Amino acid sequence: MIERRNIFLVGPMGAGKSTVGRQLAKKLNMDFFDSDQEIEKRTGVNIEWIFDLEGEAGFRRREKQVIDELTEKYGIILATGGGSVKLKENRSRLSARGTVVYLEATVERQISRIYHDKRRPLIESKEKILETLKTLANERDPLYREIADIVIKVNDKSANFLVRNIINLL
Repeated sequence: MIERRNIFLVGPMGAGKSTVGRQLAKKLNMDFFDSDQEIEKRTGVNIEWIFDLEGEAGFRRREKQVIDELTEKYGIILATGGGSVKLKENRSRLSARGTVVYLEATVERQISRIYHDKRRPLIESKEKILETLKTLANERDPLYREIADIVIKVNDKSANFLVRNIINLL
């Protein structure tokens, strides 16, 4: 059986980190955490509100603290926010404290998954969604790859397929 080591899911918004993480945790009988949900639980407000009030810098400070605390746990699955890799400290902690799985998704896949989701603070408008996602991908893809132990192309694969694939690769 798989060693009960931490598994951290990284990748862009809409890659399926939370969905895959929940199912993976269930299959492996591990605790699941979502860094964005944890921030919302601790603050009592949604991510968009934090972005509106504190800006991205304020949100990233909160995210850094949550990731530091959660990665100290043992035997967990953690779905991180798409931009969590922007901070070197987060990348270092994720890399050092568990197995990092990069769920790589095309921009087209992201659009199909998040187009109607109003809870994405970095998506300013539907008209600019393609441009925004391409910019984020160019900025973040090298950071995901820098710390990834495993890279999985999401494409049109089901969450169940991705979970089986991750388990096989572990």
